[in-house]
Amino acid sequence: MRASPPRLDDESVTELSLTRIAEASAVIDPELRNTPQFVDEQLCAALGRRVLVKVETLNPLRSFKGRGAQILVQRFAPGTTLVGESTGNFGQALGYAARGRGLNADVFMAEGGNPAKIGRMRSFGVTVHEVAGDARAAAVAYAGERDDRVFVEDGDDPAIAEGAGTIGVELLAAGPIDTVVLPIGDGSLITGVARWIKDRSPATRIIGVCAAGATSVAESWRTGRVISSRADTIAEGIRIDRPVPSSLSRMRALVDDIVLVEDSDMLAAIHTAATTLGLVLEPSGAAGLAAIAVHDLPGDLVATVLTGSNLDPALFGAVFPR
Repeated sequence: MRASPPRLDDESVTELSLTRIAEASAVIDPELRNTPQFVDEQLCAALGRRVLVKVETLNPLRSFKGRGAQILVQRFAPGTTLVGESTGNFGQALGYAARGRGLNADVFMAEGGNPAKIGRMRSFGVTVHEVAGDARAAAVAYAGERDDRVFVEDGDDPAIAEGAGTIGVELLAAGPIDTVVLPIGDGSLITGVARWIKDRSPATRIIGVCAAGATSVAESWRTGRVISSRADTIAEGIRIDRPVPSSLSRMRALVDDIVLVEDSDMLAAIHTAATTLGLVLEPSGAAGLAAIAVHDLPGDLVATVLTGSNLDPALFGAVFPR
């Protein structure tokens, strides 16, 4: 639990514009917004409580990342090459959004990444660079080689969080929600959603979820300083070694608590989603469900976002044993 309440007047929060979040709702492609959200009785029975799920996997990207990417690309001139670092979902979104604006996308990632995500990035025209060392550093260096290349960082750019914030707009359309539980990767999702919800429904609690094998974000959030630590988790979407400083500041101002889940909890949550909702999630996409299953979170109605379904084929046997 944090030592002090969220600080909504914090400068890092006010740079996320409520006006731009509202405007983004009308700009984002229809196939990416107004996604299904509902209470499923079988899921509630399995979790032992009332849970509202928002399904962000039924779109061409199989994740929520396209919302922020579409807002981000609007300011770049055609022909610009956007360079990013990603484990795959943001990379897909960057390619999808860039293609629609006459832009190019190059994405750097660590060797040995999820082959399903690599294939999908390439299907959107992304040039994928798999590197043995620091993928972010390699991306920054590559972007600096030419004037028509721009490095963009998920978690840092306010436009990405503002695009993700449209999820908060849609969630509150369902009515009052006691607690919203969201996985934390680079932080755009939780900060964008929290920015909107904390303004419109201050009593709603925002709880983030990190992997127990990737605690740098949680430790940094609790201490108020950037802490780096080696991440070891199957959930590549939340496999963070070091939080983005600007995103951390926003999380410190907006997030009420952060909890941890084990890899085994996320695998169990994937199975639960498949058997109750008929949806196949990736580990980070099921992190919110996992947190609801294993933690005593407050509230009569808890909402979570199913954020991604690009499951690594290597994990199918662990989730669905014969």
